[in-house]
Amino acid sequence: MKFKGVIFDLDGTLVNSLEDIADSMNSVLKNLNYPTHSYEDYQYFIGSGLRNLVSKAMPATQKEDKQIDNCYNLMVDVYRNNCTRKTKAYDGIFELLDELKSHDLKLSVFSNKSDTLTKEITAFLFPNYFDPIIGMTTEALKKPNPLKAIQISNDLGLKAEEIIFVGDSGIDMQTATNANMFAVGVSWGYRSAKELMADGAKQVLNQPADLLDILKFVPQTK
Repeated sequence: MKFKGVIFDLDGTLVNSLEDIADSMNSVLKNLNYPTHSYEDYQYFIGSGLRNLVSKAMPATQKEDKQIDNCYNLMVDVYRNNCTRKTKAYDGIFELLDELKSHDLKLSVFSNKSDTLTKEITAFLFPNYFDPIIGMTTEALKKPNPLKAIQISNDLGLKAEEIIFVGDSGIDMQTATNANMFAVGVSWGYRSAKELMADGAKQVLNQPADLLDILKFVPQTK
């Protein structure tokens, strides 16, 4: 079947946002006199939404719901003002998106980051590339729940099996599988190729242009 659309995860797939997220969270932790974490630690905190990340970053003795909620609200306030400070697209992403657009593929973003921040970051870095752009609105609907991915396919007027779902985590691969989409992992994000394959990736990209091989068309020369 010919693929007609691509849904991208945001963090670790389109953009490297690790330092902005880590810096924001560490700022909150420091102000609360809690231990901070390394960038490497945050690679394993990212992927299941900011509230989950906040919970993982907090001390084990401070993980009551009320404390997590308070810390989460502080984190969102700090991160909202710093979410595009260091965040940038991975090398080769813009070239890939331009190529996909030139072949009239429909492009969308689906992230476990909050819906407001997902839209803000995507619109800031990638104006006029993606529609719809969907982030997390409620915990129950975050990935790997496939309902939002299926909603995107309906919005695009495509069958689920006509869509490639590209992400950097096992959760993304599970989402793609649950939605009956073609699961493609990326090796440049926050998780290993081994995890991606174990969670259902059909292929793993080593660079953005590798997606063109799956789509079976040759990049246009300029």
